[in-house]
Amino acid sequence: MGGYDGDAFHAAYAEVMARWPDARQVLRVPTEFGTTYVNVCGPRDAPPLLLLPGGGGATSASWYAQAALLASAHRVYAADLFGAPGRSEAAPGRPPRTAADLDTWLDALLDGLDELDGRTGLDGRARLGGPDGLRGPDGGDGTGGARPISLGGHSYGGWIALRYALHAPARVRRLVLLDPTQCFAGYRPAYLLRALPMLARPTPRGVRAFLEWETGGAGLDPGALRLQEAAAGFPAPRPVTGPRPDARALRALDVPVLLAVAARSRTHDARAVAARAEEALRDVETVVVADVSHHALPPAASPALDRRLSDFLAVSG
Repeated sequence: MGGYDGDAFHAAYAEVMARWPDARQVLRVPTEFGTTYVNVCGPRDAPPLLLLPGGGGATSASWYAQAALLASAHRVYAADLFGAPGRSEAAPGRPPRTAADLDTWLDALLDGLDELDGRTGLDGRARLGGPDGLRGPDGGDGTGGARPISLGGHSYGGWIALRYALHAPARVRRLVLLDPTQCFAGYRPAYLLRALPMLARPTPRGVRAFLEWETGGAGLDPGALRLQEAAAGFPAPRPVTGPRPDARALRALDVPVLLAVAARSRTHDARAVAARAEEALRDVETVVVADVSHHALPPAASPALDRRLSDFLAVSG
């Protein structure tokens, strides 16, 4: 089939984003690596939550099924990644190239969200809600005006989120990992044999065949599938990859974690992922999600799982 069609991609992106809450806004956050495109919804004075999509053809749009519920109690930010399809624009010649670059990018993204979304003004004072909502010179929470943020990530986005929690635990309040890859176990060889040729020469037909293989055709939303197909061949820098986090660093992490693994995942052994996470992390809740595969998430998450995510994020402290 033909090469990348930008008009088709942006039309498919808009189609999925139409399923987000009507009050959705967009922020474009400048960083040294380029401009990050962030979809935003929820009350401005609510606890902040940053969601990161998986790799491949995933975008921030993939959180549409959870956006309304999570935005009922959080200021939700969903970012498009560099090195992946989406509306973020990498700086010419300066995309993230290392895992440390991803940490630096998230540092800058969180700082930018604080400033651009009115949470922290240039005078360092935290703004909450309306024009009179000032809360003191340091925001009252000991973080210099920027409140700790909860992070959520699916697949590759889970790896980025976990790495960042290890890099800057004081900035992370709670961590949600939705079938994360390369965090607690490696890929199944059969998955790599299927995925690598598709990633090397992506076509809409190849993307569809791969996703239907991994999911067994179950749980694939038609609109989300069209977006993944349209993303084939998207002109983006090579995504950053790296090793699994160090076991000693994981044991030292003092951030509450909710880990949800897809029981039917063909990406990795879900139960091994859960078992190793429970062994490695000090404060983790694990959920094995029945009847769902890796690439059907996040859209195919059950209402029960969505409520579990919401309840976990709602816990204070």
